[in-house]
Amino acid sequence: MERVRTTSTTARASRAAGPGLALAGVATVVWSGSFVASRALHDSVPPVQAAFWRWIIALVAVAPFAARETWRGRALIRRHFRFLLLAALLGVTVYNTLVNQAGLSTSAGNMGMIMAASPVLMALYERLGGQRLGARRTAGMLVACAGVLLLVSKGSLAPGFAAGDLWMVAAAVSFASYSALLRRRPAELGGLAFLFTTFALGALMLAPVYGVSLAVQGGFAATPGTVGPLVYVGVLSSAVAFFAWNKAIALIGAARAGVVYYLQPVCVALLSFALLGEATGPGQLLCMALILGGVVLGSRR
Repeated sequence: MERVRTTSTTARASRAAGPGLALAGVATVVWSGSFVASRALHDSVPPVQAAFWRWIIALVAVAPFAARETWRGRALIRRHFRFLLLAALLGVTVYNTLVNQAGLSTSAGNMGMIMAASPVLMALYERLGGQRLGARRTAGMLVACAGVLLLVSKGSLAPGFAAGDLWMVAAAVSFASYSALLRRRPAELGGLAFLFTTFALGALMLAPVYGVSLAVQGGFAATPGTVGPLVYVGVLSSAVAFFAWNKAIALIGAARAGVVYYLQPVCVALLSFALLGEATGPGQLLCMALILGGVVLGSRR
């Protein structure tokens, strides 16, 4: 009987692997574009104001699909309010504000590459929680991490860090902590209700700081150059990507989804080439090959 149960569990895990990896990939690609958008806003929209409007737009985007489910689950939300508040603080209020702050003084490429360190933290969280990572996943993580380090350092392993790079390190810690926390999400709380509630709580926690920013820095002009990136990060990088990422973690776990997240510097480099005309040299291509190889190795069972 025990053997039958084990076989059934393994079969379910195998069936979940494909959709989970695909959803993690969707979130990673979309978030790669958000670093370009955050960088585009660095001289026109203050970081806190960009973060606040991102989540207001995200709330409007998910409300037609999530409002009814959220209202029906209001008793569950009250019961798990402290968990939801912590998730909103880490994944909504703090993480995105740090990313916007980093965009003031570092490049979109650096932002994406530093964020690629967060899977290491995700894996450490799972290991501390008692989960074995396995030799193949650990090897894939190390290979991908080596590719990221070489890409950041341009082969010298002695990268210079700007203030924005340090803000991105803090953002990576916040995002990894949020991802690890998702494994404790109450099973009875639906994904859309979870998103809507955390978006609302995150925006509420940002509101006082947003008011201070308005008083001190003034507002920003609503132009295509400011509204377009905000709509992108609000609808795609928030509503779509967070739903895909949360579902991926529910299916395959934070450590395994985190291996796919190593693709982010590759995606950022390709977007920078396509949108900004930045050249990609042989050394960068070699690093990307290492990252892709590590992802393939670490995502297999």
